Amino acid sequence: MTNSFNDNPHRRLNILTGEWILVSPHRTKRPWQGKTEKSATTDLPVYDPSCYLCPTNERMGGEFNPSYEKPYSFVNDFSALLPNVKEESYKNGLLYAESESGICKVVCFSPNHSLTLPLMSVSEIADVISLWQKEYKELGAVDGINHVQIFENKGGIMGCSNHHPHGQIWAQNKIPQEVHKKIGNLQTYWEKHGRSILEDYLEQELQLDERVIVENEHFVALIPYWAVWPYETMILPKRKLAHIGLLSESEKISYAEILKQLTIKYDNIFNTSFPYSAGIHQAPTDGKDHPEWHFHMSFYPPLLRSATVKKFMVGYEMFANPQRDITAEQAAETMKSLSNEHFSQLG
Repeated sequence: MTNSFNDNPHRRLNILTGEWILVSPHRTKRPWQGKTEKSATTDLPVYDPSCYLCPTNERMGGEFNPSYEKPYSFVNDFSALLPNVKEESYKNGLLYAESESGICKVVCFSPNHSLTLPLMSVSEIADVISLWQKEYKELGAVDGINHVQIFENKGGIMGCSNHHPHGQIWAQNKIPQEVHKKIGNLQTYWEKHGRSILEDYLEQELQLDERVIVENEHFVALIPYWAVWPYETMILPKRKLAHIGLLSESEKISYAEILKQLTIKYDNIFNTSFPYSAGIHQAPTDGKDHPEWHFHMSFYPPLLRSATVKKFMVGYEMFANPQRDITAEQAAETMKSLSNEHFSQLG
């Protein structure tokens, strides 16, 4: 990037969605007198008898969790989607609706109530990935399930209702909107070049080395050129893989390693348990070939200036398009400079 772009307002294109973001680096000097949030506590017990996700405890729906020792999944007691919904649509002039069906599951990362991904071992994170692979394959094979969305909301300000380390999986009939945006651009690039757009993008990012945060044998974690959130990141495999089910054993370990390294750096930004929403975008499970897909995992964290100040998507961003102050390059420089050891383990 030229100095003029790093100092002045400009727009950047998200090559996956086709959407633009306004970048205003000169605004980083403005004082902050807005709302602050309470810093999240990290002092949690190994077992909480009142937690609905801890082993052997009763859940809200009346079911009891088994005495699990590895990652454990179950159908959400309060699912947003339901299976076997009658296929129908409604149209009345300009009013239109259609039925939707699916399966929602909860994935407990660990029996230990106090752990988060950066505090788990690489082998423990690899076990989580193994369960993600299993669920993607099994849910994707269910008749009428055409997309499997794996995600995690971490932290109360991200709407997480339980401190126990967990994520969710929503598998549904229709391709969701955010994925649908990407499909067209992925297909267009593949048909024109015979390569994944993320293959070529990753190659360019590795050459420039301006936004890469962590790299290992099989994976890269970087801040996308078009990032919207202050410390938004993306994890990509170096090998073009349409979905996580195609990972080799060594690639799975590399994925676990980079997940741990990246989330440690997140926590080290403000010495807090860093909140975020993270999700994996991968090939639909609609029975079609998807050579255009290159799976990736995105992290959207809201914290901006400290552990208690977050970015809001309001005003211009709601009515025009997203905007950010610090550039992707500035955010990457901050994260690259941080220790690879978790702040809680430093002297």
